[in-house]
Amino acid sequence: MPNGLIHEDSLRPHSDGLALRLTLPWYRSLWLSSISGLELTIDGEPVAETDLRFVTPDREYRLDELPEQSETLWFLQEHPLLVVRRDEPVALGETHDVVLTGQLRLPYMQIAPGDNGGPGIYVPNFVRDHLTLTVTDAAASVPPMVRDVPPPPAATDADPFQLGLTLYSASAEFRAGWFDFDGLLDRVAELGIGPGIEIVASQVLPTYPVVSDKFVRTWRDAFDRHGFVASSFGANLDMGRRRDRDMTPDEEFEFSELMFQGAKKLGFPLVRIQSAKPELLRRLLPIAERLELQLAYEIHAPLGPNAEPILRVRETFAELDSPLLGFVADFSSTMHAMSPTLLRAVRRAGLDDEAVERLQQIWATDAPMRERQEQFIGYLRNRGFDPARLGAFAHLAFNMHGHVAPEEWADIMPQISHVHAKFYDIDESGLEPAIDYPALVRVFVEGGYRGYWSSEWEGHAFAELGEVDPLLLVRRQHDLIRRSMRELQPA
Repeated sequence: MPNGLIHEDSLRPHSDGLALRLTLPWYRSLWLSSISGLELTIDGEPVAETDLRFVTPDREYRLDELPEQSETLWFLQEHPLLVVRRDEPVALGETHDVVLTGQLRLPYMQIAPGDNGGPGIYVPNFVRDHLTLTVTDAAASVPPMVRDVPPPPAATDADPFQLGLTLYSASAEFRAGWFDFDGLLDRVAELGIGPGIEIVASQVLPTYPVVSDKFVRTWRDAFDRHGFVASSFGANLDMGRRRDRDMTPDEEFEFSELMFQGAKKLGFPLVRIQSAKPELLRRLLPIAERLELQLAYEIHAPLGPNAEPILRVRETFAELDSPLLGFVADFSSTMHAMSPTLLRAVRRAGLDDEAVERLQQIWATDAPMRERQEQFIGYLRNRGFDPARLGAFAHLAFNMHGHVAPEEWADIMPQISHVHAKFYDIDESGLEPAIDYPALVRVFVEGGYRGYWSSEWEGHAFAELGEVDPLLLVRRQHDLIRRSMRELQPA
C-alpha cells in the first residue's frame, strides 16, 4: 500500500485554482485530529497555508482547525480535497510538479502516556509525495480480476481448524475503492475463502465506532448469500483521539463498550481487544458477560507469549480468572526471516545491498525492538541516508517482524481464543518464505487448538497497489494450511 496522500489521478480542476484528491495514508480510518501538518509546493513554489483548505463532503477547514476535529472521521474510502487558491485555475491536461508533505499521528499506537493529564506520545506517520501530475477529472480505472480459480478442497470433520480471513488482508484495494464492502465479500466468496470473516472495525465502519443499522443490513445480506460466519471483531482504542490529552478511564470504557455493542449487533462471538489494563477489564467483563462475548488480547510482533509485557497480561488474566479472557495469536511474532515484500519495499525507497543486509543482521539479534530500530536508524545516518526516506518502514520493519520460536505458543495454548494467520508472501513452492507454517500447524494441532485461523495478509504495508492480488494469496495460504493439517492426519 503506497504510503501516499496523492496518486497519479489526484490533481483535479477547481474554480478556486486546483484541488488535490487526497487518500488516507494508512490502513484504517483516522480522525481529522490525527493530521499534524500538511505542506504543499506547486511547480517549485511553496503554497501559503492561508491558501489551502481541507474540504470534506460536509464542510471545509483551515489547516490550523484540523487538530481540533477529534469527532470527525476520515473514513478509509473517502477522498477529501485539498483546495489550493490560485490566480488562474488549472485546465484539464496540464502537468504540474507537486510536492506534498504530511505528518499524522496514529491515535491507537501509544508510545508513552501523557503526564499530568497532558497528551501522550504516539507513533507518527510521515508522508512525502513528489509527483508530476496531469490534471484530470476521473479516477484511475480498476484492473481486471482473475476469475478462473478452481474451488478449494472441501473442509472435513477431521480438519482441526476452521479457516477464514480478516478483510484487513485487502486493505489497499478497499482503500482505493476497488471494492465496496458488499463487493469485497462477494470476491471472498468467489475465491472459495471462508467461512470465517473477521473485520477491523475502524477500517470498514463508515460510522466508526458505531455500527449503523444500514451496515448491519449489508452485513446480514452478504452472510445469507455466502454462508459466512462472523469470527472476530477487531476493536482499537483511540487513546490519542484528542490532541490536548489522552482518553480518561471513563472514556476508554465508554469507547470500548460502544464497540462491544456493535460486535453483538453483527453476531460476533469474540472481540479482539487492544488494552489489558486491569481496571478497564474489570469494568468491561460484566458487559462481555451480558453480551456473551469473548475478549482476546492480541500478541503481536515483536512480542511473544513469554515477553515481559505479555507476562503482565497473563498475570492480570490469572487475577481476574474469567473464562471470557484469552489471547489472539498473531504469527508475525514467529518469523524466521524478514519478508521479501518488505525487503523489496526498502529497496524501492533507496536502500542498497549493504543496507538491506545490515537491516536483516540487526533484525536477527536479540536486542529489544526499540534498540534494534535505533541501531538501524543510526547506521543509516552514519551513511548519510535520511531515515525519513523510508517513511514508516524504519519502524514497521522491527515492530511487525518478531522472531519468537513457534513452540512458545504451546505455553498458552489453552488461552488462545483466535489466530491471526499472518503472512506476507507465498512462494513458487506454495510456502511462506519467512514463516514456518507446517511447524505452526503442528504446534497448534498437538496443543489441541480448535478455533479459527484467520488469514491476515499484511504485505499491503509494504507492497505497491496492484503488485499482487492479496485475496488470491489468501487462497494459496489456505491451501498451504490445509495441506499442512492433512499431512498430520492418519492415513
